[in-house]
Amino acid sequence: MVETFSLDLAGRTLSLEVGHLAQQSSGAVVVRYGDTVVLVTVCTTQPREGIDFFPLTVDYEERHYAVGRIPGSFFRREGRPPEAAILASRLTDRCLRPLFPKGFRNEVQVIATVLSADQENPPEALAIIGASAALSISEIPFEGPIGAVRLGYVNGELSLNPTYAELDAGKLDLVVASTADAVVMVESGAKEVPEDVVLAAMRQGHEVNQELIEVQREMVRKVGKAKMSYVPISSATPELEHKLYELVGAPVEEVFATGAARGERNEVLDALERQAHEALGDTNEKVAIKEAFEKLVKSAMRTRVLRYGKRADGRSAEEIRPISVQVGVLPRTHGSGLFQRGQTQVLTIATLGSMSMVQNLDTLDPESSKRYMHHYNFPPYSVGEVRRIGNPGRREIGHGALAERALEPVIPSEEEFPYAIRVVSEVLESNGSTSMGSVCGSSLSLMDAGVPIKAPVAGVAMGLIMDEETREYAVLTDIQGVEDFQGDMDFKVAGTAEGITALQLDTKIKGIDFSVIDKTLSQAKKGRLFILDKMKQVIRTSRGSLSPYAPRMLKLKIPVDKIGALIGPGGRTIRAMTAEYKVTIDVESDGTVILGSSNEEAAQNAYRAIMGMVKDPEPGEIYTGKVTRLMNFGAFVEILPGKEGLVHISELADHRVERVEDEVQVGDEVTVMITEVDRMGRINLSRRAVFADGSAGERSESPGTPRPPMDGPRRDGERRPDDRGPRPGGFQRGGPGQGRPGGDRGPRPGGPPGRDRGPRY
Repeated sequence: MVETFSLDLAGRTLSLEVGHLAQQSSGAVVVRYGDTVVLVTVCTTQPREGIDFFPLTVDYEERHYAVGRIPGSFFRREGRPPEAAILASRLTDRCLRPLFPKGFRNEVQVIATVLSADQENPPEALAIIGASAALSISEIPFEGPIGAVRLGYVNGELSLNPTYAELDAGKLDLVVASTADAVVMVESGAKEVPEDVVLAAMRQGHEVNQELIEVQREMVRKVGKAKMSYVPISSATPELEHKLYELVGAPVEEVFATGAARGERNEVLDALERQAHEALGDTNEKVAIKEAFEKLVKSAMRTRVLRYGKRADGRSAEEIRPISVQVGVLPRTHGSGLFQRGQTQVLTIATLGSMSMVQNLDTLDPESSKRYMHHYNFPPYSVGEVRRIGNPGRREIGHGALAERALEPVIPSEEEFPYAIRVVSEVLESNGSTSMGSVCGSSLSLMDAGVPIKAPVAGVAMGLIMDEETREYAVLTDIQGVEDFQGDMDFKVAGTAEGITALQLDTKIKGIDFSVIDKTLSQAKKGRLFILDKMKQVIRTSRGSLSPYAPRMLKLKIPVDKIGALIGPGGRTIRAMTAEYKVTIDVESDGTVILGSSNEEAAQNAYRAIMGMVKDPEPGEIYTGKVTRLMNFGAFVEILPGKEGLVHISELADHRVERVEDEVQVGDEVTVMITEVDRMGRINLSRRAVFADGSAGERSESPGTPRPPMDGPRRDGERRPDDRGPRPGGFQRGGPGQGRPGGDRGPRPGGPPGRDRGPRY
């Protein structure tokens, strides 16, 4: 039987439908909001033997039929998920993972399929709601439900579940997921929004989430299944833990008390773990000893922070590791920055390209392309490991997207800076917070490249150590790897001196309250400003000029009706210009043309050629062009790409020409003057007029460069193109001033004196 549960959310109805679709799954819910529809299913299996982690998989599936499109791939079907879908999968995973019971090892798969997208209401938060509802009504143990909403900040006011258009117009895009008691996940991009506004958005989202949680509780009461029984998997017994502490407890605590560096600390801990295996291995399994040892290490690190206020490397809670900043470290790149914080080192490189290099997006979002891209690489040597290198995983894509979101608000507009921009962060060393190191490195590389960003952006990762019983806690600034792994929170905050541009909150406990969030944002701001100051000591603003190896862009505007002439039949004209001038040419529908070349002279030559091409040729203008074909009555010359004119045999020289081939050949460059453009647009040219003008042999312009019409007093014997008057229908018979002195041109081979040969064009 179909059951529908609904509520009003921001003036629109959100409904959760159960009992209609995918009934063989453990739980299936259809979420509708506007005309956006998401199906979420959950399934589980028995645990695999020997597994020591919780195998949760979340897949967010985009279907192009949801927006009435056929995929653009060769096979015309969806293939590898786009980055947007991977990020949505991560978003849902981060909300759910902390809310499964400890020791639960059954494999769980969550699949969210977007069936319909109205391109007004984003589906990501709906997938989180659907996943929570499906898990809650299934037999799978889940310590939810949770709610998730999106908040915007438009015209100085918070907006609940804004549309795509409202998000574009606003300054904030924040998704908050929470249980009835606390916040479990936050993801946000912002345009330098103050901390108090972000905190207010979280509070409002948490309040609205309570309505969503109540609806799901009603679903559980009506259609929920009984929860399955399971045996928590834990190999370490209390007896083993006691023996292990007596054996190596003191030296483990001592290594954290000394504030040793990561390498030295790990060497000591590895030796102590080997000692434990040798002493206790006869009566205990390796897995059990390993689990007990990890629990001992976690306890020692956390106790040191809460009891003594000292961290694993000896720092206080708010202390940031030593920072090193360099720019211009690579000679031939367009911009580079090296950012190091403790044992985290990130080299970031900026590359500029023409607008033809923007990334085309094949997703369900209204956005079809992006010109600023950030890519993040995490090679195995950054942590001293050996493993296969392949395509970027979800982690790399997620970290790259976070850094991209952090910098996006300060990237100049296309009108200000008509370039496609790619930034790549290479993690060379990793000991915590590489994504925030990428944010800092991105600012450095962009400023080094001369990209006029509005302000530098820095980022810092915040951590949390909280006692489960007493609720005593410590917020840590600039966490390192062990604090991320053994801690309770990873809260990344990036921004300028004016405000936040991106943040990402993940928890390993069942949420954090707003007192912790408020303290974290305040502490993170201090850390961000400290890091920005270190960066500004090396480079304060963007360089005033681009790298000599970066392309130069010139922008011009042509009439819309001339776009076809510039492109040419099948793109022939624009391809020829691209090859001839070694430039990139991007043409927009409004007539905007952007030229790009690392050689400024080449770009200027192409600029002059295009301006000459789109300008209507007028009598009296002089061009240098190439002979394209010969006829027995004259030669055709391409004066501009795609524009040809005829030089009649009588106008090829200031002397009698018996045969066209005697004077010019195909491919020759000749300087000609326009003598007439008839009412059908046909162009008549004269080489004789240029000789009479005295310009032959004196021009240095490149082919296709227009020369302004002549004016001023006439020289002795000078002829002007209008001396002969208009000639309807093309060239006519010779008249005064043509051919031999006295107008006698003599006989022409193959015809009577003075008559044209061959067809007119």
